[in-house]
Amino acid sequence: MQTFKRVLLLSLLLIVGAAIYNYPRLNIISGYASKNMASSVFITGRSVGSINQNDNNSNLMELADVTMNEKSAVASVFGLMERKTICRDGLGCMLINDDFDETKAYLEPKRTKSKNDLPFPYGNNGKKDTIFDNVDYTLLEKAIDNAFADPEVQKTRTVLVVYKNQIIGERYLKGFSKDTPILGWSMTKSVLGTLYGILEYKEALDLETHKPFASTDRMNPKGQITLNHLLRMQSGLAWEEEYTSISDVTKMLFLAEDMTLAQAEKKVIALPTEVWNYSSGTSNLLSGILRKQFNTHQEYLDFPYSTLIDKIGMHSMLIETDMSGNYVGSSFGWATTRDWAKFGLLHLHKGNWNGEQLFSPQWIDYITKPTPRSNGTYGAHWWLNAEGKYPDVPRDLYSANGYQGQRVFVIPSKELVVVRTGLSEEPDFDINTFLKEVIAAVE
Repeated sequence: MQTFKRVLLLSLLLIVGAAIYNYPRLNIISGYASKNMASSVFITGRSVGSINQNDNNSNLMELADVTMNEKSAVASVFGLMERKTICRDGLGCMLINDDFDETKAYLEPKRTKSKNDLPFPYGNNGKKDTIFDNVDYTLLEKAIDNAFADPEVQKTRTVLVVYKNQIIGERYLKGFSKDTPILGWSMTKSVLGTLYGILEYKEALDLETHKPFASTDRMNPKGQITLNHLLRMQSGLAWEEEYTSISDVTKMLFLAEDMTLAQAEKKVIALPTEVWNYSSGTSNLLSGILRKQFNTHQEYLDFPYSTLIDKIGMHSMLIETDMSGNYVGSSFGWATTRDWAKFGLLHLHKGNWNGEQLFSPQWIDYITKPTPRSNGTYGAHWWLNAEGKYPDVPRDLYSANGYQGQRVFVIPSKELVVVRTGLSEEPDFDINTFLKEVIAAVE
């Protein structure tokens, strides 16, 4: 009996210990479930059932119970750690805390959604039925078939192949279409980075001399950090980018009121350029710095749309904000697959959009220059193939990459832009083989 009591006591202690250890994680779980449900329904128009079955069913997310209303979602885990997300026109959906005033008036970006009779990419009136003699369409269809061949593992949702400005291959998983906005996750970082390219082209700032911490940390290594260091993820500020635990990035995305402060408040662990450390906090810090370039909040809200997004007809795109009205430039950009492709084409054409130059052609040289210590995989808020990470793909490839395998690939030497979205990434989805097969079809 004494042994039984000891075993029982030990078991109870283990259960209590596990509960105490995991309790804070429930905040992240319910937060993610609430936010993802609200945004997916409000922005894409998908059903609650589809999202529960296909999106909120991974890892510990399936433990969350979510109730969706017209413009809000509430989630909890076993009735604990209830989290609410609200949705607002023009700003998308955001997790809120108990202190947030839902009745307070808010600004939203002013948008200009032009209409014309032009086909893709310079308009939204369908696509040209161009047939290229050098494209093996049968081979291309096979490559796309292979991208969808194992849906339980690859989890591909959309694929789009653009060659010489024309759509030559396109496919959507059931429940998705050319009109379905897709969450780009960290592809949003590349959009944010492009805004700095536009500012530089307007001579509004200098990436090498602008030091955002200089006024408060002049004698500290922090004061030496430039915009260039931030765009290249080599600031030397501490950051943990881990999505399976309570980390800097999950606390920022699912707990913070002002996401622009998460990285700014971190300590210096190295001098600028001494380390390369991928950080979503850095991107949101850049979003906050971007806001400071304008006299009003309205100007900041308008800028991404007036100078880039609506300028190139990415009218489906929406970048969500945090509780403080900052764009979540690290993660929360939505757009249709065709509009993500337009973003890639703008870069393929070195910033020229149907005759108008939005950023300097040299900006492409800047973002595709490998950042030291990144092993040739990172430039400035874009990913690279400079050292052959994808061995069967041209080294000039660069891409906007997002969580769970969201990708916009730009391959200048082949005049290709390829978009792939889904819920899995390498090794479950073989990017090298997929791109190899697509390229083979146009050679």
